[in-house]
Parts: sequence; C-alpha cells; structure tokens
Amino acid sequence: MAVTTLRVASRRRDYVGVTGPDAPTYLQAMVSNDVEVLGPGEACEALLLTPKARVIAPLVVLRQAPEHYLLLTESGLGDRVRVTLMRSRFAAKCAIERETHSSVIVLGGSGGIPTADYGLPAVELLDSDLEPTVADEELELLRIKAGTPRWGHELDDRVLPAEAGLELRAIDFEKGCYPGQEPIARQHYRGRVNRKLRLLAVEGEELPEHDTELMHAGKAVGRITSSIRDPEAGVIALAYVRLEVPADAELIVGDRSARSLDFASPRP
Repeated sequence: MAVTTLRVASRRRDYVGVTGPDAPTYLQAMVSNDVEVLGPGEACEALLLTPKARVIAPLVVLRQAPEHYLLLTESGLGDRVRVTLMRSRFAAKCAIERETHSSVIVLGGSGGIPTADYGLPAVELLDSDLEPTVADEELELLRIKAGTPRWGHELDDRVLPAEAGLELRAIDFEKGCYPGQEPIARQHYRGRVNRKLRLLAVEGEELPEHDTELMHAGKAVGRITSSIRDPEAGVIALAYVRLEVPADAELIVGDRSARSLDFASPRP
C-alpha cells in the first residue's frame, strides 16, 4: 500500500474572535466583503480599511457559528484588528477578543479553509496536529510565483487594494457601506490604478532589498516588494510597476537588469 506524505507548511497568524448577537451586522458594517451570507464553517477573504481605503489588515473571516466569527490575520496584526474594531463598536452587542489558535497550509489538501495564495489547490487547517514537511522558503516561493501580496511587503499603508489585486477576491461591490467603501467604489467604477504587481526575473545572484527602486528609460517606475531564489528561474521578485511600462521592457534594479515573467500560477 502506497504511503502519501502530506505537504504541510506552517502558517503564522494572529486571531481575533467576534461573538454575540450583533456580530454579523457589526462585522458586515466594518469589512469589505459580505460576511453575513457565510454559513457556519464557511469563510471568505476581506479587508479592514481606513476611511481613505488604506489597508489596516488583510483578513480571512471564518464563521464558526451563527454568532461567532473568527478573523485570521497576519502575525503581529491581531492587536491592531482588535483595537480598530473595539473603537467603532459603540452599542453593538458583541465581544471582540484575541484568540489562540495555530494554522497549517496543506498543499493539495481538502477539508479546511480553501486558499489560492500559493497558486495550487490548498487548504488552511486550524489547530491541526500535522507536522510541517514544507520549509518556509518553499511556501514563500509559491506565494511570490502566484503573485499573492503579503503584509509588510506588498501591503502597507501606501498601497490601494486594487494595486495589489485584492479587489478580485476580498471586496464585494454590491454590499452596503463600510469604512473605505466610497473611495474603493469610486476607483473601481470611474478610474484605474497607476501601478500593478508584476513578477520579475532579476539578473545576478544577490536578492534585491525591499523597496529597491526600479528604473526604465531613466525614470523611476516602481519598487521591489519581495524577492527569493527560484531553482529554475534564478532570482525572482514581486514589484509594483507603473502600467505604462511595456510588459517586455527591460527594467533596471541598481546595476542589474530585470524582465517581467508571466505568473505561472496566479491567484484566480
């Protein structure tokens, strides 16, 4: 009988629980996606935003019970999420507290929270006893090749959600108001962003530092946000690049050249 070794990676997270009779309506008024339609056990991506549509925290919202939501956010953002939600709670009848859990990503797995962050079928499992078999570096390589933005790299208070492609899966344009909804809708229906994420192959062996400037035709046209070594392509990087720069243009990173690659396994 063949034995299959699961491909399991650790996923560092912070967790915030929102519980009580007003939890559904309160969260619906605070985050960018429609969380009231979730049934118990269902989840969606969402954003907690400032009124000017800057990202406070990316979220996965899991409805564990009719009056219990669990917010999964990035490591280090749990207090920020809790404080932001507490500040606006007013008379809403819900408790907002940090929770303690653990997460793993099972590549090719099933039965958990589906995630497209790594460009292939995968699920996130909470409080599992599975031991990691995939190194952090391999998971990071998959993330970069899939074009998935990461907090502190592609995501910070300088970035609009549409620049990072987050409007495709973390925003519901039909739901009611929430902080940041007006500028999000205005940008979506009336305008366009000036830059988007691209995957680059960078000449040489050294990894470019975060925020390294990208040049084209003597002008600054973007910046590096993440980089890693790919066994097949060498040094690859995610970068914000202005839309007017042609896809086949040569970019300059310091004294090295870079060229755009297709996302081999982009997020849907």
